[in-house]
Amino acid sequence: MTTSFMENWRPQGMPLSTLCSCAGIACPPHLAQLMIKGITADSRRVKEGWLFVALKGYTKNGEDFILDACQRGAILCVAEESPQTDPLVPVLLVSNAREALAYLCDAWYDHPSEKFRMVGVTGTNGKTSVCAMLAHILKSAGVPCGVIGTLGCISPQGHKLAVTPSVSTAHMTTPDPEELYLALALMAQEVESQEAVVVMEVTSHALALCKTDPINFEVGIFTNLTPEHLDFHGDMENYFNAKAKLFSATRKAVINAQDAYGKRLVSLPSSVVERYDLCYADDTTIHEEMGAGVCCRRIYAGQVTYMGLDGVEYRLITPHARLRVQCPVPGEFTLKNSMQAVAAALALGLPPSQIQKAVANFPGVLGRMERVHLPTYVGFAVFLDYAHTPDALEHLLLTANRLKRLGQRVVLLFGCGGDRDPSKRAVMAKIASRLADKVIVTSDNSRSEDPDHIISQILTGMDKECDHVVISRREDAIHHAIKYARRGDIILLAGKGHETYEVDKDGQHPFCERDIVLEAVGRYHPFQI
Repeated sequence: MTTSFMENWRPQGMPLSTLCSCAGIACPPHLAQLMIKGITADSRRVKEGWLFVALKGYTKNGEDFILDACQRGAILCVAEESPQTDPLVPVLLVSNAREALAYLCDAWYDHPSEKFRMVGVTGTNGKTSVCAMLAHILKSAGVPCGVIGTLGCISPQGHKLAVTPSVSTAHMTTPDPEELYLALALMAQEVESQEAVVVMEVTSHALALCKTDPINFEVGIFTNLTPEHLDFHGDMENYFNAKAKLFSATRKAVINAQDAYGKRLVSLPSSVVERYDLCYADDTTIHEEMGAGVCCRRIYAGQVTYMGLDGVEYRLITPHARLRVQCPVPGEFTLKNSMQAVAAALALGLPPSQIQKAVANFPGVLGRMERVHLPTYVGFAVFLDYAHTPDALEHLLLTANRLKRLGQRVVLLFGCGGDRDPSKRAVMAKIASRLADKVIVTSDNSRSEDPDHIISQILTGMDKECDHVVISRREDAIHHAIKYARRGDIILLAGKGHETYEVDKDGQHPFCERDIVLEAVGRYHPFQI
């Protein structure tokens, strides 16, 4: 079921005094009973009787749109600075308008996160997979579970909630407050169980911009930290501090203890009262470095007996149980992701036997090492993966190399997104040169940038001895990969994963790699009778 933004349930009105009290805003006595009929930070969405929150942007400031909001019907504004022109309506000044917006939206929807046991997953890579696996475990155990993240907002009953009103925010991993708390409120309408859970990806942007400040998480999961989004954060220290903010509102923490930033994370002040330190080998030195307290449980993987095309199998060792874990999704990252999901499920109180059974039946995640189902006579394999960072690309290629046999090739097709951190482009090329047998450099959501300019920056890191070709148009690049595929090839289409669109200077266009691959296979590799 898809619910349009304008048809979604919403309150009919709320006194300003109630909203201000929840948001920590001083409410003028003479405005206390002012009835607010809606809240938004987009002046174009303002309706009669609404409150407009003026946010400071990177190119524009919300204060510049206060007059427009008033003309559309706003009866009150919240801002960090007084507007230059006569605002026509009262303006309440706050120190942080983004924080105020989050608390106002949370209050408007009656604090919906309090109806759930909230789980937040943060880190550079693995968030979507960990969320999907944990949700699968919970649902398999009969626990109502909603999911918010890269793949959208999915209610506990499996409904996809289209709560985003504009293209500009339609693909945010963590929605803006207006959509986030609406989504949680809609999910709360579906469940009566006090044990219901919402698992959500919490990005560094969301944390830095205060989107989730009103939410108290029962469990927080830290996957890893590698260079990404430095165009926004400036440096790794700011990036880490944004991620660490999640654990200031988390009771239980699941930490990748073999990540350098994971080690730092546990030494910071936080609200955590129970911690699960994950090691991907039995490494007692990590345990000693991090300190072993009564609230700390070390979990590690021992006896990895299988890691191949059909998945992974290993023994998970905890202080209270030993589980033989089997997961049908291939890749070393599956071992790490499954450990994090299992640890979170244990932290939520699920029985080990139910967790074990659910992981064994996990169907995988759309666009994460997702194998395209080709006709049986085709002698090569094609995988779609969302890898768009250096770390993710390296792990994808290492996984593929472990799967290939003598004489087989790993063929990588990749590009880099426009209007995003350019420093990773040459780095990803170096990784591709080192770990792929053949590389096809192409475009990937070039947005406002010239795709050929992006490619030229990628090529500065490409080893000239590496077998590579440049095909700017991504559809043509996919056709090239399929046309010249050899028997036994493992073809990786990296960067888009689950996405079914392409974004360039002209906007967003339909683009489904799965369909393009199948069409190319039918054209270049028809069945021969």
